Amino acid sequence: MDDILLLADKVRNTLILGESHFREFKSALEGRPDKKRPRLTKSICEDIGEALVSFANADGGAVLIGIEDDGTITGIPHNEDEIQKMLNSVKTHVYQNQQLPLNNANKLIIDNKTILYFSVNKGTTMIYQLPDGRCVRRRDKSTMPASVDQIQFERQEIKSREYDSQFVDGALVTDLDVRLLQGIADQYIKGLSIERYLQQIGLAEYAQNGLRLKRASLLLFASDIDKWHPRCQVRFLRVKGSTLEAGEKYNVISDDTVKGNIFDLLVKSWEHLRSYLAYKTEFGVNSQFEQKYIYPEDAVREAILNAIAHRDYSITNAIEIYLFNDRMEIKSPGALISTLTIKNLYELEGSHESRNSLVARVLRETKLMRELGEGMKRIFNLMYENELEKPELYSNGLWFRVTLSNKTKKY
Repeated sequence: MDDILLLADKVRNTLILGESHFREFKSALEGRPDKKRPRLTKSICEDIGEALVSFANADGGAVLIGIEDDGTITGIPHNEDEIQKMLNSVKTHVYQNQQLPLNNANKLIIDNKTILYFSVNKGTTMIYQLPDGRCVRRRDKSTMPASVDQIQFERQEIKSREYDSQFVDGALVTDLDVRLLQGIADQYIKGLSIERYLQQIGLAEYAQNGLRLKRASLLLFASDIDKWHPRCQVRFLRVKGSTLEAGEKYNVISDDTVKGNIFDLLVKSWEHLRSYLAYKTEFGVNSQFEQKYIYPEDAVREAILNAIAHRDYSITNAIEIYLFNDRMEIKSPGALISTLTIKNLYELEGSHESRNSLVARVLRETKLMRELGEGMKRIFNLMYENELEKPELYSNGLWFRVTLSNKTKKY
């Protein structure tokens, strides 16, 4: 049972990782550094309620009480009755009759100091509010106001949001690419075992019969992805001309597919696509031959990453990339989720919502994704810098599409 990640170990790892989109630390003290005093219990309870509601309305997360912003453990000097009120805030400081998707509400002793540890999953069945009716949501390291209308859920969207966090019966650690997984675990916290990493990041939990894996762990790390998802694939269609024809005029001149777990797919997709995009080889400034691409390389990489990270995996279709003479269309299964609009994305203000919260978390923690919500802004900026037409975005009830043009345009 050495592979069970004890709660105290999980908390210590959380302190090492620091505050983020998924973690928040709150002190139980206030005042000058040389004259600290206990904060009002009421204020701490309000902090707990607000943090948990904001995490549940975003991608899930944890709040620790008795910890300074830099991860220093200062503890909770309050009496047992006051600490119990803090623990009860998961009910008393949430809108009436709402029940948070709570994982933990625990009192622990770490380094001889009392702290509280709370964690919640991403909400999928309702939008959570504070006692006064306000709605907040986590964005990077901040808690931001949000409207209930912004985060309404449709039935298919609920299914798609729950997909990567569901447990998969019969899935074992041996079904994963152990070498890849150990490398990711070491990158996260050096020396962390695979089993402990999966628990720390939220991809698995220990139950009576052993470690239970969630779908996200298989999407990310499965050694045989076909066994767990039949369309974890990217399909490349090279079209002759600027319009896709049908029947006798069908003008697709090549149709190839790559498949694999998400980490494999990110590599294979770019390697396959690169051969279509290179238009010339020239002698570079470092006296080496360099390939020049029709589209900005990083813009294409970012568009592929976004499609793989945010597609709807509950729909068993592949991502499709159409390569026309004048443009590239990247089409991913699943409509744009209801919390976002095309207008939000065009405004380039970092609008963000993760359909696959666990997948997005792992990609971000491994530095493959940047700040959440920044991908679209990066694509637009790169197209602008290369004097290419602005990307076009489209969504209907079944899929989302990004179109990159190879036509130049003076801005």
